Amino acid sequence: MELEHPEFLPDPSLSAAEMEAMQRDIAETAVFDDDHGLDPSALALADSINAADDAQATLDGDGPVVVGVDQAFREDDAVSAAVAIRDGAVVERAYGRADLEIPYIPGLLAFREGSAIVDALQSLAVDPDLLVLDGSGRIHYREAGLATHVGVLFDAPAVGVAKNLLCGTPTENVEDRYLAAGERVAIEADDEVETCPNGTTIGHYYQSKQYDTPERRHVNPLVVSPGHRVRAETTVEFVAATCAGYKLPEPTRHADALVGERARGER
Repeated sequence: MELEHPEFLPDPSLSAAEMEAMQRDIAETAVFDDDHGLDPSALALADSINAADDAQATLDGDGPVVVGVDQAFREDDAVSAAVAIRDGAVVERAYGRADLEIPYIPGLLAFREGSAIVDALQSLAVDPDLLVLDGSGRIHYREAGLATHVGVLFDAPAVGVAKNLLCGTPTENVEDRYLAAGERVAIEADDEVETCPNGTTIGHYYQSKQYDTPERRHVNPLVVSPGHRVRAETTVEFVAATCAGYKLPEPTRHADALVGERARGER
């Protein structure tokens, strides 16, 4: 992949105020509407993917390429894995790394993890039709979470899949009720989101998997949001299409497994 907006490369040497100013510029550049030509049904996976089967790794195929991205940390650096999936098979894997130069600061995650992600994505030979990143997109104080930042950097359609809500207000109380598999609840901008009007839909809770017996145990919903060139409603459709019996979408599920191995020195 090639960068389209190198002026937005994460720079850990910037002050917090300068990072926030860059995020406002990224949000102005981002497109939170459908601009991709993808039909969610074309991404649908009937079964989970066996990524250990190296025989399936080939760049051949006609279907759209979805790349999952996840990150992990070692003592002094961040590592990233990018897993490209086409037609229900892993077609390429790439890794990246970058020195850890700043601590975790809510809202500035891309400046801590982004350089490793850029390194991984620039190593890919295949061009993604869609990026699925472990992190928020438009659900962010300045509408410029990790998925938006990376999507704009490469001008690629991107969605964010997070495990926790950074900001915004759900239209229904999610914590106190059981969500069945497939349910979604809109998340709207509130006073914490400084760059768009209150009430704007910036993402969704999405229940990708659930147990049938809520009295005994349950699965927490995902927090999904558009990163770039995808609208909030389509983001849910993309995530739903790429889940195959597990909580996480297959692209990020395999990226999570691979980056964990990388961080432990197993790859």
